[in-house]
Amino acid sequence: MRVEYVGLSEINGPLIVLDGAKDVTFEEVCEITLDNGQKRTGRVILIDGERVVIQVFEGTRGLSLENAHTRFVGRPMEIPLSKEMLGRIFSGAGRPIDSLGKLYPDERRNINGSAINPVSRKYPRSCIFTGISAIDGMSTLIRGQKLPIFSGSGMSHNEVAAQMVRQAKVQDDDSEFAIVFAAMGVKNDTAEFFRRDFEESGALQRVVMFMNLASDPIIERILTPRCALTAAEYLAFKHNMHVLVIMTDMTSYCEALREFSSSKGEIPSRKGYPGYLYSDLASLYERAGMIEGTPGSVTQVPILTMPNDDITHPIPDLTGYITEGQIVLDRSLEQKGIYPPISVLPSLSRLMKDGIGKGYTREDHPALSNQLFASYANVQEARSLASVIGEEELTDIDKKYMAFGRDFENLFVKQPPEESRSIEQTLEIGWHLLSKLPKEALDRIDAGLLKKYYIEEEENAIRG
Repeated sequence: MRVEYVGLSEINGPLIVLDGAKDVTFEEVCEITLDNGQKRTGRVILIDGERVVIQVFEGTRGLSLENAHTRFVGRPMEIPLSKEMLGRIFSGAGRPIDSLGKLYPDERRNINGSAINPVSRKYPRSCIFTGISAIDGMSTLIRGQKLPIFSGSGMSHNEVAAQMVRQAKVQDDDSEFAIVFAAMGVKNDTAEFFRRDFEESGALQRVVMFMNLASDPIIERILTPRCALTAAEYLAFKHNMHVLVIMTDMTSYCEALREFSSSKGEIPSRKGYPGYLYSDLASLYERAGMIEGTPGSVTQVPILTMPNDDITHPIPDLTGYITEGQIVLDRSLEQKGIYPPISVLPSLSRLMKDGIGKGYTREDHPALSNQLFASYANVQEARSLASVIGEEELTDIDKKYMAFGRDFENLFVKQPPEESRSIEQTLEIGWHLLSKLPKEALDRIDAGLLKKYYIEEEENAIRG
């Protein structure tokens, strides 16, 4: 029988302090009963002898120092799991909020998960196609990878996230595929946009949604990605599914962590964030991967907004150290009316080389991607020169690069939100653009591929 404690020593923001607590463990869940019979849930975050600090998920408003009843349940925070989660919408703490009733669990799991043994990790290979040319062609998402999207406040990252949910598919169409979508600190209209978009497109049937609104307690925001990743691990490693986890916005998560850390009185680090921000983010990102002997996989696409569009800010900076590349959204492209506004040059997928090419996508994919990247880099040089001497003073090849740059942004990067391009369509557009440049400028493609795929000027004029 568990002991019930009456009264509290302190209340500080979302935290309460209880003295005289015995046999309590770190991360243990407790149940707090108010005077009116209302129950709230808490979690032990600090133990100092018999003094225990508890974070209250629903907040401490209405709690009394004298009459609060606290009972520890003897287990960490867990969520119920079942394959019936697909098509359901949950709160950030894993409670159903879609009016479809309770979830009858197959099992319950600790939301903190368990680390994948590095020895049993399987190297990520093969793609997840998003239907977005700038990602599939230039920064391919590999199954089992963690590839963040760096955006700016007010940019179209929500639309990109929704498009990925609608269009994403694994290379092997026979495999079961699911998406776990976690939204943290979003406004009501954004939450409604995601819900309506997924329902109307029919994508919701393969999605598990976790929604934490801006009006919800910050403590719940800290739980949201952990609940989402626990659901993803369950579907991937229990039901052998390929699971894509999209988490937006990690900046809201980190700001909640900063506020929570401040309420605990911890010494702040860069920009006021806690010194353990790196290890905390790593505990989330490192839950992506594949395990030897298990068909399933967990692939992560965390989305974060860079404060003041500063890529050196602690959140994108630390994220970049942990993850395998990044996709960067560019404000200047968005101002030109280009959607998705993906900036190709700073974007990178470090695992791309091991999951594309012959046997995965197409034999010409690696060389084509490298050449598009190199040619677009030359575009930036030509544009810089043109800004000084004027475009009419450029050499013929620089003028061709300028034209290539405009076509690349308007035909390859730009695509309607409802358009899903196959990898073949993406590669064909790439060859169509490269064929507008002279063959001698394509120094990253071997002669065999050029002969097979390069479109001669007359044919290219007809296609164009």
